[in-house]
Amino acid sequence: MAKDRTSLDRELHDLPPELRWREWMRRIEAVLFASATPVLRDDLARVVGQGASVDLLIADLAADLEGRSFEVARVADGWMLRTRSSYAPAIRAAADVGDQLFDLSEFDIAVLAAIAYHQPITRDGLKDIFGKEISRDLTGRLHARGLIATGPRAPQRGAPFTFVTTDQFLAAFDLETLQDLPDREGLEDAGVMEADQEHVSK
Repeated sequence: MAKDRTSLDRELHDLPPELRWREWMRRIEAVLFASATPVLRDDLARVVGQGASVDLLIADLAADLEGRSFEVARVADGWMLRTRSSYAPAIRAAADVGDQLFDLSEFDIAVLAAIAYHQPITRDGLKDIFGKEISRDLTGRLHARGLIATGPRAPQRGAPFTFVTTDQFLAAFDLETLQDLPDREGLEDAGVMEADQEHVSK
């Protein structure tokens, strides 16, 4: 049975302040480690002491992890533990982890980029961008990987659903918020916008 906040606080009552603080840090680390998605401030606040600052605990935990292979990353409105980018080649070589998410075609990535830049966007909106129908199989692949989700209904006839990106999208592309998306020139340099134009011309 899960312990409530009062029980958690009682466990730390007799600890010296510095040990209490470190225990709160470790609790946050444990919660972030166990979660595959970003954890919100309110959720972290439930596992630390009354009046403890989650932001200060996160800052101290980040400092404590300096020199380790993983770090605390801010993603959207929460935090998660993430392997440092410098270790990505080693992970891919050992476990093919990089291929689990990006077994997507060039066109899949182009559609994902269009959703990211134009969200919330309908299927018809994507058709206007690419000059062709976007299959449900394609959007299903993006949805299955947690990169997109169903957004609000559009104020159009029939009130079609829209597509939006997710926190998993931000985490996958090492972004804190959508404001960190590269500009169009950056996408052209990466070849994504060229993929858009190629498919629109077909």
